[in-house]
Amino acid sequence: MDLSLLGFGIDGWGDEMLRGAFMTLLVSIAAYGLGIILGALGAFLKLSRFFLCRLLADIYTTIVRGIPELLIIYLVFFGGGIMLAKISTLLFGGQGFVNLPVFVTGMMCIGFSSGAYSAEVIRGAVLAVPKGQIEAAKAIGMTPFTRLKRILGPQVARYALPGMGNIWQLTLKHTSMISVIGLVEIMRQSAVASGSTREPFTFYAVAGILYLGLTSISNQGFSRAEKWAAKGVRSE
Repeated sequence: MDLSLLGFGIDGWGDEMLRGAFMTLLVSIAAYGLGIILGALGAFLKLSRFFLCRLLADIYTTIVRGIPELLIIYLVFFGGGIMLAKISTLLFGGQGFVNLPVFVTGMMCIGFSSGAYSAEVIRGAVLAVPKGQIEAAKAIGMTPFTRLKRILGPQVARYALPGMGNIWQLTLKHTSMISVIGLVEIMRQSAVASGSTREPFTFYAVAGILYLGLTSISNQGFSRAEKWAAKGVRSE
């Protein structure tokens, strides 16, 4: 391992690797946020009393969880490019393939996948809230918004935090697959540096360290969040 290659400035790759880590973090945050929105919507539909709503949510989670994330990335990147090319041809008379922004493509693909898993976690958390509490809130005249704010929301967040922490870790690691469409995150930058210096072990080892650092910090953050959410809860 040649550590001299990890310096900063013109002769080193240290700053490029850190920028790749920053890009990985940005994509992860954006995809995770999208996943929470889609997951909450999916959980709401799964718990609906209307069959069509439950069917749509089941189709979404079944398809997305049953297809590899890499395949989703390829389908969205190339399929979206073809669709945009056809729209461009119809409206402006343009020809050729239209490239989708790689950041948006990666964020959407990883977010769709994260949302499918988040939907199941949030649905389980909602079902874990004792029904007696909801019935008691209705009996004293609480509005749906007040029930959500004071009873359902806080408890769902507490029950869902461990599972959502796991989904964050998966989202963070799944961003490595976005390198196939050219987004310069940790893995893409490692591949570029390896090809330029012919030192693949050095840069892939650094990539592993960067991922481990991000996941370790995330673990600490979610652990503190779980302890905070459990304040005032009697341990059994």
